[in-house]
Amino acid sequence: MHNLQPLGSENGIITAIVTQGTLELGIKLPAEATASFETYYSFLKECRRSVNLTSVKGEEDVARLHFLDSLALYNTSEFKNARVIDIGSGAGFPGIPLKIADTSIDLTVLDATGKRVAFLSNLCAALNINAACIHARAEEASRKPDFRDCYDIAVSRAVARLNVLCELCLPFVRIGGVFIAMKGVDSADELEEAFNAITTLGAKLLNCYDYTIPGTDITHRAIIIKKASGTPDKYPRRYAKAQKTPL
Repeated sequence: MHNLQPLGSENGIITAIVTQGTLELGIKLPAEATASFETYYSFLKECRRSVNLTSVKGEEDVARLHFLDSLALYNTSEFKNARVIDIGSGAGFPGIPLKIADTSIDLTVLDATGKRVAFLSNLCAALNINAACIHARAEEASRKPDFRDCYDIAVSRAVARLNVLCELCLPFVRIGGVFIAMKGVDSADELEEAFNAITTLGAKLLNCYDYTIPGTDITHRAIIIKKASGTPDKYPRRYAKAQKTPL
C-alpha cells in the first residue's frame, strides 16, 4: 500500500502538492502552471468514465503518482527547447506535465487509441497547450519521414518490457538524442534483458536515474538510453512480432 502523506485542506490540494513537490524536485514552474494542473485534474476526473485513462483517483494520488512522477523526468535530460515525443501517452503522462512545466518544449503525444487521442486533443485545448496529438501505432508512425530520427527526446511510461519499448521508441530519436523509459527500481533484470536490443538499435545505456516521488515512499527509475547511430531500417517490426520474439 502506498504511503501517501495527506494534506489537511481539500481546497487547492493539487496546487499545494505540486508546489511543494516541485520545490523538492528543484523545478521552477511558470506562474500559471499550478492553475493548469488544477484544470488537468478536473478534466481527467470528468473524462475518466467515458475513456479508459487511469485507475489512479483522487487529488492526492493524481498529483503525486501522475503529475510529480512525470515532472521528475525534467531533471534527467535537457528538455528546454527540445523536440519531445511521448509514446503511448494515454492520459498525457509524462508529456503534458512536462510541457506545462516548460512551454519551450515542442511536444508530440502519440497513442494508438482514438478515444485517448481525442481526450489529449481536448485537454491541450483546455490548457491552451500547443502540442501535436497523433493517433497511430508507434511501429507505423516511426517509419514515416516526419517522425523517424526527428526527436531530441522520446519518453514512454508504457508497461511493455524494455526490450520491446526500445524497438518501438528508439527509431523516433535523432542520433545524439535520448529515449527515457519510466520503470520501477526493480528493473535491473529487465535492463539486462534489453542490452541486446539497445545495441542492435544503435544505442547505448547512458544512465539510470532513481528518484523518490515527493510526499511518498515510492521510488521510480528513469532509464536513459542515448542514440549513438542510426537504427537499422528493418526496425521496428510489428508489435506482435517484437513482443513474441524480442531482440
